[in-house]
Formats: sequence, structure tokens, C-alpha cells
Amino acid sequence: MTAASMARENPARHSREWTGPSLPKPAWIAIMVLGFIVFWPIGLAILGFLLFTGRLGSCADSCDWVSMKSRMRRGPSTGNAAFDEYREETLRRLDEERREFAMFMDRLRRAKDQAEFDQFMAERNGGGFAGGGPNGNGDSPNGKSAAS
Repeated sequence: MTAASMARENPARHSREWTGPSLPKPAWIAIMVLGFIVFWPIGLAILGFLLFTGRLGSCADSCDWVSMKSRMRRGPSTGNAAFDEYREETLRRLDEERREFAMFMDRLRRAKDQAEFDQFMAERNGGGFAGGGPNGNGDSPNGKSAAS
């Protein structure tokens, strides 16, 4: 097996070949902590080295974030297919209700903001807030001012 084929297969394994023998994980962690204590760029450099070489553990194969997120959301299987199906349906329904409620709250906020803006514009254009009419600016419903 050539070095290039090994690099394609597992880059962390290939990088360990050219970095020499490996210390156990606790030793590398201790060296990194000491590096941070002495001078933080040294600790940062050691951390970068450990992540680049995969000495702290590589998640190249096991870190599929999308499937991990879905597994965390679903939770572990109980072994009871009927309950798992019920739980999935309930979680889906709750998620849909949460989205609908968020849209309702957004519409409510927009309506409140619009009412406040209309009131501000009425005060600004009308020279003050009289509060006498149903429009909130002292006008009667037919559009004529209460003063005329």
C-alpha cells in the first residue's frame, strides 16, 4: 500500500507516520495544558498539531453532523416499534405546532408594530394625539375632524 493510497483512506493515519512515535492521549493533553500555561500560542500550536494529526481521535468517519443531530433528536430506540412510531409522530406534530405558533407570534408582532407605527404617523401628521375618535387621532369615522 502506497503512502498516497493510505492518505486517501485515512488522512490522520498517514499524518501519524511522518510525525514519529505517539505518546498516549493523557500525555498530549498534559503537554497542551502546560503549553497554554507557559505561553498561550504554544498551547494553541500544540492543540492544532493534535487536531491535525488526529492524535486526540479522528471523527472523520463518525462525525456525520446531520445524522448525529437526527439521532439526538429521536433519542435511542426503545425496542418497542409501536412506541417509537408514536414518539416520532408526536415529535413531528409538536415541531409543526411550534412552527405554526412562531408564525402566529410573528404576525402578532407585525400587527402590533403596524398599529404603533400608524399611531405615530397619526400623531406626527395630526399635530398631537387627541384620542377622541375611533381612528385614534381625533377624527370621526367619516374622516372629518371633531373640531370642525
